[in-house]
Amino acid sequence: MPPMDPDVLSVRRAARRTAWQVAAVSTGLVVGIVGLAALFILDQSRPSELLERPVPGESKIYIGSTEVLSALVVLGVLAVIVIGFASWGISQRAVEPIGRALRMQRAFVADASHELRTPLAVLDTRVQLLERRLARGEPYQDTLTAVRGDTRTMIEIVTDLLLAAEAEATTISAAKQPETDLRQTLASAVDDLRVLAESRGVRIECRVAVEARVRISDVRLRRALVVLVDNAICHAPEGSAVHVDAGAERGVAVIRVTDAGSGITGVHVERVFERFAHGPDTGRRRGFGIGLSLVRDLARRHGGRVAVESTSDAGTTMRLELPVC
Repeated sequence: MPPMDPDVLSVRRAARRTAWQVAAVSTGLVVGIVGLAALFILDQSRPSELLERPVPGESKIYIGSTEVLSALVVLGVLAVIVIGFASWGISQRAVEPIGRALRMQRAFVADASHELRTPLAVLDTRVQLLERRLARGEPYQDTLTAVRGDTRTMIEIVTDLLLAAEAEATTISAAKQPETDLRQTLASAVDDLRVLAESRGVRIECRVAVEARVRISDVRLRRALVVLVDNAICHAPEGSAVHVDAGAERGVAVIRVTDAGSGITGVHVERVFERFAHGPDTGRRRGFGIGLSLVRDLARRHGGRVAVESTSDAGTTMRLELPVC
C-alpha cells in the first residue's frame, strides 16, 4: 500500500485534536449540568416533603430519586457520545479547506519543480556547449540563440503554471481552446531535447505524417511532449533511438513516443499516470512520478487522452490523443 499523503495525515491529526478539544469541553458541560440536576433532585426529595399533605384541589406526583438519577446518567452518556461524533464531523469539515489548500500548494510546487527540471537540464547542457565553443573560438551564435529560446520557454512554463493554478482543473470548452500547429510545436520540442538525448548517447527520430492544428496552447502541448520524450530518453539504452511519430486517426491527432527500454515494471500500466507512482530504481535517473500525471491532466482538460499503447522488454510506446481543429 502506498504511503499516506503527508498533507492528508496533517489534516487528519488537526481534525482529531480539534474534535478531542471540543468533545472534552462539551463533556465537561454535560457532566456539570447532569451533576447540578442530580443535586437539585436530591435536595428536593427530602422525606419532610413527602409528609406534606396536598392542598385541596392540588395533586402531586412522587418520583423515586434513584430512577431519576439513573435516567440522568444514561442521558448524559448518550449526550457525550453524540457530542463526540458531532465534534469529529464538524472538525473534519472545518479543516477540509485547509487540507485542500495544502494539497494545492504541494501540487503546485511539485508540478513547477518537475516542469522546470528538464528545461533547466537542456539549458545547462547548452551552456556547457557554449563554454566549449567559446574556449575553442568556434561559432557560438546559434547556441546562444538556442539558450535565449530556452529561457523564454521557461518563462512561458512558469506563466502557464501560475494561470493554471488560478483556474479550476475542468475540461476547457472547445470555443475557448487555442489552436496550435502540431508539426511546428513537435519539431521545436524535439529539437530542444536532442541536445539532452545526445549527451546520454540516445538519438531522437521524429516523423510527422499529418498537417494539423490541435486544440491546445503551444506551451501546454510543448509541456506534454517534453514529458513524454524526456521520459523515453531516460528509459532508452545508450546507443538506441527514441521514435516520435505523429498522425491522425478518426478525427484526432495521435502522437506516439517509443523507446527501446526494458518496459514498465514494478507498477501497473494504469497506475503510471497517478501522482508519485513509479517503478523500482534501476540505476538510471529516477523520476518523482509527476510528469505522466501532468500529461494526463493536460490531455483531459483539452478533450484528449494519454495511454500506454504497449510495453514489453523490447520497449514502451506512449500514445497521446488530442482533438484537431
